[in-house]
Amino acid sequence: MPTRLLRVALTGGIGTGKSFCLARFAELGAPTIDADGLARQAVAPGTAGYDRVLARFGAAILKADGSLDRDALGRLVFSDIDARRALEGIVHPVVYAAIERWFEGHSRTGHVDVAIADIPLLFETRREDEFDTVVVASCPVALQKARVMERDGLSGAEADRRIASQMPIEEKAAKADLVIDTSGTFDETARQVREVWTKLRDAASQPR
Repeated sequence: MPTRLLRVALTGGIGTGKSFCLARFAELGAPTIDADGLARQAVAPGTAGYDRVLARFGAAILKADGSLDRDALGRLVFSDIDARRALEGIVHPVVYAAIERWFEGHSRTGHVDVAIADIPLLFETRREDEFDTVVVASCPVALQKARVMERDGLSGAEADRRIASQMPIEEKAAKADLVIDTSGTFDETARQVREVWTKLRDAASQPR
């Protein structure tokens, strides 16, 4: 008889290495889903989300081909808290509904015992209680800022604004069930992912 699916949320902050960790979990055989990818789908042309974003923010956030200019939208929402909340109000319900359907699908099949959803704003949206285990990818804020500046081509001030829009990473780590420190080498982080995966598989085998 299959055990109940262990629902795992992987979270952290912008630039803390969540995507790297998620990819390593997938290599180990974990079913994974990425909230950022779902968020892009939620506002793709032809969706209700796209129509709502266009109605709220206007054509200035569109590219010539009619798709959303994510850079322009990002600059807007990270400089205006009301705009950010409006966008989150459009996107988050769609994303969480998709994640719930995904977990339910795996629960019905009974073929896997652990599934992992990468949800950057898990604590900010107060949805952590919907998961059995929360894993946080964490690194020092200075490293987080440097990664964001290099990856996204942002100024220091822009990186600070984006980091400040999220719960401080040390608070997320304190709330976590398990923490992966991504401040070392890729190999060191991958080793921790393997250790966490073993713990998750062990937890899934226990009665809950």
